[in-house]
Amino acid sequence: MNTPLQPSPCFLRVSSTRAAMLGAAVLMVLLIAWRSHAARKTAADAQANAHPVVRVDTAAARRVDVPIYLAGLGTVQAYYTVKITARVDGELQKIGFVEGETLKKGALIAQIDPRPYQAALDQARALKAKDGAQLQSAQQDLQRYMVLAPQDLTSKQTLDAQRALVAELQAQIKGDEATIENARTQLAYTTITSPIEGRTGIRLVDPGNNVHASDTTGIVVLTQVQPISFIFTLPEDELPAVSRALAAGPVVVAALSRDEKTEFDHGTLALIDNQIDQTTGTARLKATFPNSDNQLWPGEFINARVLVETARDALTIPSKAVQRGPNGVFTYVVKANSTVEARSLQIGAESGLLTVVAKGLNDGEIVVTSNQYRLQPGTQVRTGATAGTAFRTAASGTEPPAATGAGLR
Repeated sequence: MNTPLQPSPCFLRVSSTRAAMLGAAVLMVLLIAWRSHAARKTAADAQANAHPVVRVDTAAARRVDVPIYLAGLGTVQAYYTVKITARVDGELQKIGFVEGETLKKGALIAQIDPRPYQAALDQARALKAKDGAQLQSAQQDLQRYMVLAPQDLTSKQTLDAQRALVAELQAQIKGDEATIENARTQLAYTTITSPIEGRTGIRLVDPGNNVHASDTTGIVVLTQVQPISFIFTLPEDELPAVSRALAAGPVVVAALSRDEKTEFDHGTLALIDNQIDQTTGTARLKATFPNSDNQLWPGEFINARVLVETARDALTIPSKAVQRGPNGVFTYVVKANSTVEARSLQIGAESGLLTVVAKGLNDGEIVVTSNQYRLQPGTQVRTGATAGTAFRTAASGTEPPAATGAGLR
């Protein structure tokens, strides 16, 4: 009987060792591959976190005409203000206006009882008539004495006395005429008319009351609001620019609301006050507005925007592209490889949405207008919207209602 062949113990030990070595080699290869992949992934993640791509808005530096404004704060005042008071004593018989009404010059405001003053005028006229009759009689007697005097039919003393009487009566007539004129004036004061074209305020006295020339309260306050005045202040350092603008011609002033979102009216600068307030270092200026829509009211606080200059063909960028750091003013410029660099600037005037660049940029270079806080030199960016409204606005010579002048630098 044949016995089956059995592997020898030596052969089994060799096969087991080879299998173990093969498994260890495979395991080592897998471990090395996993570590290499993990290292590459970690490096890629670190690189991605170190240089993220930032989405930004941009604008190109462009040359446009830029209006230069100065901003001031002040108070609206009536062009004329008149407190209507009585100039004679008497009963107030009639009020000729409605409160809040706009009156024409010469319109009736109030009527005071005229009868006592009419009587005084009539009495002065009667006195003049009496003195006139006496003067006429004295002049006739003087003519007779002058005829008789050459014949020595009357004395020289009588002739001289008659001449004196005529002169006295002539002087009396002049006094009577002055009395009549005064009485006529007092009578005219009983009818109170508007000295200007203006708007009435609240009535301060009612009909039936006695008014007096010594009263300080008055009957009504009349204000002229078309046109209307505006008094505002500017720092003394800005006065040379205003003076140059006034020398060149009329200076346009815009009236803005306190939040600078509403433009009420456009007017012209009337004058610069003749002295500077040493306490505040400011000067007062006065502007005049047509106020045709009655949007401005005496006593109202508003902002002023004074057009002092127009910078022709100036290199500009949006004001929101201008950044300020420890080393001064700069902006982020987008390079051809879509990375940014911080570019130092020398800026000129700022006017609303635009800033004039004196040095540091070239026409057409692209600057970043948003998300600057996420940028640093070398950051990769992806551009979004391109700003153009500010340039179109400046080129058309207008200013958005929300824009405010920042003055000259």
